[in-house]
Amino acid sequence: MWDIFRCDKPLIGVIHLLPLPGSPRYGLSFKEICDRALSDAEAYSSGGMDGIILENYGDAPFYPKRVSPETVASMVYIATRIREEIDLPLGINVLRNDALAALSISYVVGGKFVRVNVLSGAVITDQGIIESEAYNVLRFRKYIGADNIRIFADVQVKHAIQLREISPELEAYELLNRSLADALIVTGESTGMEADINKIRKIKEKIPQSKVLAGSGVNKNNLSKYLTICDGIIVGTSLKKNEITENPVDLKKVKEFVKAKI
Repeated sequence: MWDIFRCDKPLIGVIHLLPLPGSPRYGLSFKEICDRALSDAEAYSSGGMDGIILENYGDAPFYPKRVSPETVASMVYIATRIREEIDLPLGINVLRNDALAALSISYVVGGKFVRVNVLSGAVITDQGIIESEAYNVLRFRKYIGADNIRIFADVQVKHAIQLREISPELEAYELLNRSLADALIVTGESTGMEADINKIRKIKEKIPQSKVLAGSGVNKNNLSKYLTICDGIIVGTSLKKNEITENPVDLKKVKEFVKAKI
């Protein structure tokens, strides 16, 4: 499953897209949005990261399920440009939980994985109640012939409260064995907050064959701690200028982060 990367414990950088056409805060030209995304992708590549993931972070407030056509079109265009210029495995996350759009975009542009925030169960979020779409997602992946695109699923996803009281270990088990996720992501309670390493440790102890990534709060100072347990890292905020999520990626920070892995 990890053959989509060129190493055993990949470092994956997040490209937080600026507000896209149709979203409430859309204001810059589409060219400026594309240029920022390409610049961020280049910084991750030049800095030595092992993969990148593109998400429509600037589109808040998010649709709870299906996004609008202009969002899909925008992400397809930007992802295509990135794939043409950057030789790194590319992931897609369509917020808040449009896994069908993510799979479609990934399939068309040659992406390697998608992130699904709520693949199993149901959660209360600022978008309302979001429910599992595993039954749709896995069938759609089969239907379009995209079995090679991996599904990374969040365990007790951030910015949400579980409707069912369930341990992270049991949710992880169900994600892997009943919802058929390929890998798991553990985050803090919100963007940039440190992931609970004890939660990751418990999942790995109960399901040692699982692939688990830390998905938030990792920086150059705690990277080695996470890599002793995790199978990979998804990182964004700590690699931005002034560590502000909306800011451009800082190449110097990326290089320091990658160096901390060695």
